[in-house]
Amino acid sequence: MKKILKIFLYSILIIIIGGFIFFYIYYQTYSPERDDIDINKEDLVYFQETYDESRNSFLADVAEVKQIFRNVESSEFKVESNIDTSLFMDLCYIPPQQNTSRLLILISGTHGVEGYTGSAIQQMFMTELLNEELVSDMGILFVHAFNPYGFKYIRKATEFNVDLNRNCGIDKSIFKNTNPGYKDLYDLLCPSGEVNRNSLHNQFFYLVAMWNILKESMATLRQAVLQGQYEFPEGFFYGGKDFTPQTHALQSILPEIFEPYESIFAIDFHTGYGEWSKLHLFSNPEKNESIKSVTESLFEGHFIDWGDSEDFYTIVGDLSGFIKQVNPDAVTLCMPFEFGTLNSQETIGSMISLQRMILENQGFHHGFKNKRTERKVMHDFKELYYPSSEVWRSEVIRQSREMLNSSLARYKQLEIE
Repeated sequence: MKKILKIFLYSILIIIIGGFIFFYIYYQTYSPERDDIDINKEDLVYFQETYDESRNSFLADVAEVKQIFRNVESSEFKVESNIDTSLFMDLCYIPPQQNTSRLLILISGTHGVEGYTGSAIQQMFMTELLNEELVSDMGILFVHAFNPYGFKYIRKATEFNVDLNRNCGIDKSIFKNTNPGYKDLYDLLCPSGEVNRNSLHNQFFYLVAMWNILKESMATLRQAVLQGQYEFPEGFFYGGKDFTPQTHALQSILPEIFEPYESIFAIDFHTGYGEWSKLHLFSNPEKNESIKSVTESLFEGHFIDWGDSEDFYTIVGDLSGFIKQVNPDAVTLCMPFEFGTLNSQETIGSMISLQRMILENQGFHHGFKNKRTERKVMHDFKELYYPSSEVWRSEVIRQSREMLNSSLARYKQLEIE
């Protein structure tokens, strides 16, 4: 009997050790990329690998647009920097060529590094979808590289660590918001010292993350981390203590553009959260049932997560919320487009995404143990928000083209009340 019990216990121990080794290897080598999707090589031309290339391509498209449509206005807003004198937020406004009633806004680079994808979609839109019929009674505003520093230097935040999608509003009340959950997780989210990927903490980060998930829940942790916070300047998703110059610029520019319109449709392009290569429609909860119904009609047949499910999160100081406040008399419809990269809707993808954000932020503030560590951390961080996969990029353009075509066709037919 003792021998049987001993064999049983050893078997259990071997299973546990084997499972631990398997999960360790799986975590370290995890890749969600699919190989069963065809690539459209022609769609890859819209993607560039540097901020300067993306900006030059966007401006070249703007120059062509000016040759086609009347009264097109373009402007640049120089973003002051301690290290770079060539950072610009660019705007292009195409007024309706006949009747003024609707305005479409396409925004890229709110989260800097995500601007590569947003810029590619804007370029595709100008090249393929922009035509006389579309702008006959619809104005179009392009905002390119809202956060050019993060765009150029592969960060989500600005040079001063401000997340612009937590920094938008019409008054400063947003800076009084608190996030107790973030404070409780501070030691996990904001480690000090140089980044050492080989430390026991980083090698077995998933155990720490799983422990926190067991103590709370994935939904609770996601809300605490992603909601935004205004207490810790060195933390990510930091909304700042005041509006940034870019936010001030939009506060000044948008009201005049918005004033003549009865309806405004804004799309802000993002990457990172959700299923790999899939376009997700994520939004903060919408209290106005009429606006919610109209928005859902624009995206008929596609699921919209309104931030009221247990698996999603809500944010404070977001750009979409700010746009809704600029012209309260207009029917304003906002929808962030989010393209997933690491299957972060699942536990393992969420943990890997979180670790990559932590390491990049730690390195930005405290440095890296060596250049090899820095290259690896920054490579992984860029892949989190701008995958090099041609399959992923091709899918982004394909889905954007289809979604923009269908939603704009419905928007053109929208009865504005």
